[in-house]
Amino acid sequence: MINSFNIRVYAACIKNKKLFTLFEEYVGEKLIKLPGGGLEFGEGTVECLKREFAEELNLEIENIQHLYTQEDFIISKFKQNQQLLTIYYTADIKDESALKIMDSTIENTEWISLAEANPFNLPVDRIVFEKLKATYL
Repeated sequence: MINSFNIRVYAACIKNKKLFTLFEEYVGEKLIKLPGGGLEFGEGTVECLKREFAEELNLEIENIQHLYTQEDFIISKFKQNQQLLTIYYTADIKDESALKIMDSTIENTEWISLAEANPFNLPVDRIVFEKLKATYL
């Protein structure tokens, strides 16, 4: 039975037709994903993004623009009692040299070409990647 929401906020950072991605293990599954995370009570979506980038990657972001909000009903892959809602923005990383992985679940970061095949496992991330390809290629 679904009895709660899980609101996730992510940013697509694009540079030279490449997308900044994270390689992460979550609940024993290896994922490629965009930076971001869970919205906390009392915070706005942009505030959430800025906090997640600072906490996980020691990065500041700017030029934040709404990109896409999930339209379909999805149950969280990892918590069957939660309805998932994901919101995506585009953003620029202020100073990439400040990157320091602060979250032990993040194994690596990589700039992935938008020209390659869709590398994402999670369904809404796959939609967003295709939208980014259509816009930036």
